[in-house]
Amino acid sequence: MLLTTLIRITILDYIRSNNNSPKKNILGLFFVFFVLLSNGQTSKKNKILLTDVIADLENRFQYTFTFADDTVKDIFVPSFKKKSSFDKTLEFLKQETELTYTKLANNFISINKKDISYIICGKLKDKETGLALADATIQGKKSSGISKRNGDFEITAYSKGETIIIGHLGYKTVYRLSSSFKSDKCAEILLEPKTEELTEVVLSNYITKGIKKTTDGSFQIDFNDFGTLPGLIESDVLQTVQALPGIQSTDETVSNINIRGGTHDQNLILWDGIKMYQSGHFFGLISAFNPTLTRKATLYKNGTSAEYTDGVSGTIIMNTDKEINDKFEVSAGINMINADAFTDIPLGKKSSVQLAGRKSISDVAETPTYREYFKRISQDNELSAQEDIVFDFYDIGMRWNYNITDKDDLRVNFLVINNELVFTENIDATTAQESRQSSLMQNSYAGGIWYKRQWSDVFESVLQIYETDYELKAINANFGDGQRFVQENKVSETGAKLSTFYDLNKGMKWLNGYQFIETGVATSNDIGDPTFNRKENRVIRTHGLFSQLYYRPQTIAKTTKINLGIRYSFNEKFNSHIIEPRLNFNQQFLKYFNLEILGEFKHQNISQLIDEQNDFLGIEKRRWILSEENKEIPIIKSKQASLGLHYNRKGFLISIEGYYKTVDGITAKGQRFRNDFEFEDAVGEYTVNGVDVLVNKRFRKINTWASYSYAKNDYIFKDFQEDAFPNNLDARHSLSFGTSYILKDLKLSSGLNWSSGLPTTRPVQGNERFGNRINFEDVNSSRLDDYFRLDISATYDFRFGKKVFAHAGVSVWNITNNQNVINNYYRISENSLEEIQEESLGLTPNATFRVSF
Repeated sequence: MLLTTLIRITILDYIRSNNNSPKKNILGLFFVFFVLLSNGQTSKKNKILLTDVIADLENRFQYTFTFADDTVKDIFVPSFKKKSSFDKTLEFLKQETELTYTKLANNFISINKKDISYIICGKLKDKETGLALADATIQGKKSSGISKRNGDFEITAYSKGETIIIGHLGYKTVYRLSSSFKSDKCAEILLEPKTEELTEVVLSNYITKGIKKTTDGSFQIDFNDFGTLPGLIESDVLQTVQALPGIQSTDETVSNINIRGGTHDQNLILWDGIKMYQSGHFFGLISAFNPTLTRKATLYKNGTSAEYTDGVSGTIIMNTDKEINDKFEVSAGINMINADAFTDIPLGKKSSVQLAGRKSISDVAETPTYREYFKRISQDNELSAQEDIVFDFYDIGMRWNYNITDKDDLRVNFLVINNELVFTENIDATTAQESRQSSLMQNSYAGGIWYKRQWSDVFESVLQIYETDYELKAINANFGDGQRFVQENKVSETGAKLSTFYDLNKGMKWLNGYQFIETGVATSNDIGDPTFNRKENRVIRTHGLFSQLYYRPQTIAKTTKINLGIRYSFNEKFNSHIIEPRLNFNQQFLKYFNLEILGEFKHQNISQLIDEQNDFLGIEKRRWILSEENKEIPIIKSKQASLGLHYNRKGFLISIEGYYKTVDGITAKGQRFRNDFEFEDAVGEYTVNGVDVLVNKRFRKINTWASYSYAKNDYIFKDFQEDAFPNNLDARHSLSFGTSYILKDLKLSSGLNWSSGLPTTRPVQGNERFGNRINFEDVNSSRLDDYFRLDISATYDFRFGKKVFAHAGVSVWNITNNQNVINNYYRISENSLEEIQEESLGLTPNATFRVSF
């Protein structure tokens, strides 16, 4: 050994003294290699296998050794004198191996690995926000643990080379060797939020934690790791999207979401790929999609992927959890409107099913929140004069995930949504009291199957089939005219889509696919006396082909992202061919800036209109209707382009987007006119020029934001005498401010919303009437008063013991109780002119409590 060491030193000195001679250096390295190799061989020759030593001892001393094969496998010990005693030999083995040798009864010796276990610890934080991460899983070879509310964890490691796996829902998994943990200090470990492969994040924590803007122009919302928004205490997707610039609901409902000046029927709403025609409970005041089941959402205002059709104004894509849970979970909650329950049941290691149900509590208690909601929906309709009213809603959802193989995944979904309102009118007749019952029912049934196959490392396919059915039915039993009026509106749609994804190279992916949609709409009006019955059934079948290229140049900076797509649609009924290009372009420059260009052409074959203001008891007046060949209800087509500039550095974010949008083929009856155009049949268009601005700043635990939207939204109806005038949804200026504060498990937020009043048409002052007709001024030449609302909310997460988690929250909507007029119209009643005003929600409190096991 000494000779070998001296030779090594001599050769290294030789190399140092010949730095300028490559040939001599190579020769020296050759000698080093030769000496090391020969030394290794010599060393091995001087050692013997531990198993051979054990066999020899068993033969010579009649001892029996017990051990696991992997405990002594490939272990060598130096040669020793075989004449040594048994005890000396055993002591020698203890010194030369990291094993324990324990004498047992009857001359048995037990051999085991030495216990070198030790405690490792750390503190987990979100890389972007710096907030502590609770409930992360830390997995070692033999032990595991879960991070506490402050992010701290500790587990036992059993070797220096042990791999420690740290995982958290919504974050990238971290792999670290146990030797990297310091024994005297719990190191801080930052977890990076996950991002989808094709949609890299441009702006994270947009307004609040969990909302991200991506390179394809979409907004992604992750409720598994969500912050807080003013007035909200639950993760309601359709309420959350209204916090984004350019999106609002002019009547404060989730069934009338206006994306850049469009009507709600111009939004494509998907739940796990299934198209939904009903979005609200309580006739629009509550989202119909259970927050416990719907965990992620994506919103497109422009630049939609070519795989999606319909939704000329926007697209809202909701998804259930993709993860397969290996632990049984149950949760239950209640607020001042409804109660719900949720469970996630593992079915083996490769499958889990989630079930969720929700039901109103109005049959048990009428809370202040319920009364305020009911007051809101009962303005100026059949309910306003009724007392004996019963209202109920519920929804049931199911999602089953099955990882068939490493290359095959299956998902099955089912959803039921139901709303039912019943009221009874009583009248004292000459002989006895008579009563008549009227009702309104709105429900949806939807189911879908999704199958994904990974054919190779570069090619995969996704197949989805769904069925969705919607029904709106009203029975109006009226004492006044002695009639029983039954109205129905049904939508039944079947869809199938096959998508393929092919990785052309590291920076380019190609999407191709085919989609078939069959949509049927049935409407009926049935009057009892005199007898009258009218039914209409229409069906449209559409075939679509789509292709999109995702391009990410593999330069060092990787600052350019381009999505270029095209969609072709063939409508069997109209024999029409529609080609629609789609564009997403995102360029990062000067490190903190992003330039964004988006564009799209879209169309849709179905829309909503209002025949009479008292249709469906005057509560849900809109009915779905398919486009017609005679052009009275044409295919709606849109074109949109936008240019955005975004700046993001050290928690300071500025986003500016300017856009131009035009939508052609809208009907006058779909616009809610309450003036001279109320009963007119006409086809027109609207054009919006606007800009959305957001400024957002994070100060550690405090997050503040301000957003402003300007939108000039004008109609053009060439068949009207006044062919151009402001859109009914032309809220020209919108402004919001908000702030949130997070202290460990406590979340506080407050925010105000202001917008200019909506257009309205008033009677000419001083000359209000022409006989029995109202003499209106120019259409939409006046405006309602400005809208103002201040909201606050607070939530707190805590535990009962180690396994029971709790969530509590309170909120107040419109805390100043501002009386906002969101709609008005005029009518002649008892020979006098009367103004009817529809007001927004007043001061509306809410509270929630939830436990999870």
